[in-house]
Amino acid sequence: MSKDIHNPKQRNYNPLIWVLSIFIVGVILGTYMLPKSSDGTVWGIELTVLPMLNAIFNSFTFLFLLTALIMIKKKNIKLHRRFIVAAFVTTFLFFISYLTYHSMAESTSYGGDGTLMYFYYFILITHIVLAALIVPLALITLGRGLNMKVEKHRKIARWTMPIWLYVSLTGVLVYLMISPYY
Repeated sequence: MSKDIHNPKQRNYNPLIWVLSIFIVGVILGTYMLPKSSDGTVWGIELTVLPMLNAIFNSFTFLFLLTALIMIKKKNIKLHRRFIVAAFVTTFLFFISYLTYHSMAESTSYGGDGTLMYFYYFILITHIVLAALIVPLALITLGRGLNMKVEKHRKIARWTMPIWLYVSLTGVLVYLMISPYY
């Protein structure tokens, strides 16, 4: 028998989770097919500020997730929830900034060579693959937490938390490594 805490307001988040997951990944892929700004600006605003903003949002997401992990280890569910919500907020802000940039600006290529180039592409590829995977994982984990399905939440959170931390951290690393080439 599961150790889920009784909650009379159980909701089935699964349809919303899958629709959002498919929509988010689809929108991201779709941005690469849109026409791009020829001069790197939109309404006179330099687009190259957005990748730095993305890295800032990723940094905050990483810190919020780390703090949420510490809070749950201390069994402080209230603060754990607040930091998870904060991580979702900064991830959402990242998503908006990321979509804005990639829908309007040309892709930037990595300009380095040698061992650092291989490291960059390893980080980039694992970041991209796991970023697509984290969308449904994070939403499923959130849904189980909101429904207080504690055992199911813990089982998936053991995978979700380290992957989301990795994606957030590598997002910052990718920015730092490619920022000289913007």
